[in-house]
Amino acid sequence: MNALSIVAVLLALGLFGAVGCDSNDAPGGTHPRYTEYNDDLPAAGNPDGDFAIPSSALAADVTNPTTVVGDGTPESCTSDAVVAAIAKGGIITFDCGPDPIRILLDETAKIFNNTGPDIVIDGGGKVTLSGQGERRILYMNTCDANQVWTTDHCDNQDHPRLTIQNMTFIDGDSRSETEYDGGGAIWVRGGRFKVVNCRFFANTCADSGPDVGGGAIRVFSQYNGEPVYVVNSTFGGDTDLGNVCSNGGALSSIGVSWSIYNSYFSHNRAIGNGGNPQTSGTPGGGSGGAIYNDGNEMTLSIYGSTIEFNEVNAYGSGIFFVTNNHTGNIYIENSTIQNNTGGSWENVLPGIAMHEDTRNEVVNSTIE
Repeated sequence: MNALSIVAVLLALGLFGAVGCDSNDAPGGTHPRYTEYNDDLPAAGNPDGDFAIPSSALAADVTNPTTVVGDGTPESCTSDAVVAAIAKGGIITFDCGPDPIRILLDETAKIFNNTGPDIVIDGGGKVTLSGQGERRILYMNTCDANQVWTTDHCDNQDHPRLTIQNMTFIDGDSRSETEYDGGGAIWVRGGRFKVVNCRFFANTCADSGPDVGGGAIRVFSQYNGEPVYVVNSTFGGDTDLGNVCSNGGALSSIGVSWSIYNSYFSHNRAIGNGGNPQTSGTPGGGSGGAIYNDGNEMTLSIYGSTIEFNEVNAYGSGIFFVTNNHTGNIYIENSTIQNNTGGSWENVLPGIAMHEDTRNEVVNSTIE
């Protein structure tokens, strides 16, 4: 019996997941098993994480939305509707019917810097945005004139304050981007950025190059050096779901601090070669299987999280953390970092590449 016949039998028996509607029926990216809308992908967050979340890192209130995408039907939740709502800014929610939906984006959704100061995108736990393996999903840049300059100090301004919550980002791909590279699903510069209860699967950015990274997310220039919050979120899950880039399979940043709570990173990969800066004759990259941090005064804080089964070709199978002036620090509490593979220069803590004099504190955690 061929594959189509098997599917027909399963459908007849009710054993195959319900499919989507109308134009959303097309598969995204290169993963045919994502064509069904029954959501059997890993849940958001670390199942073993229960660390207390500070009030500043909690989900935003969306009881009074600026824009609701959709009219209660899947067909109304189109790419055009998503892109227009995000361009308008404010608080954005979705009403796409009772079942999970995957919206295939035909263009990158872009934040306009004068539409805040607070911008919230909340999928209600049922919305997946797909880049279809062809484009980045979400872009924000306070220093991009095309997105409106709102201050004369774009690299250090307090807005927009962007929160994404209760959403899934899949099959984002920024490899065609040349000016603002990295960030397969999301690219952010300036203002403030927070991620709550989100999932990131099979997102991709540049295959090679030093510093470029962030298969899922790449961030620059947060206001006054305040941290990016990542809360109860999942990056990867198995070999098909992992995020991939030259560096920082999941997360990448330059000069940015991160506070990560109750999150899960698995099967993300840094696939460049030669390290950073690259070895002579190599394209560079391959560091930070899950997380890549470079800069000066910055802090990576990890609470109640698990980082496992990530992979690199160069340095830091789980985490690459290099503070160039040796002033940054790492803090890890109630977390597990284990079974990450590849690379070298992990002379202080297993799975973490950092200078020997980098300040680090590990509390009630397993690192092996």
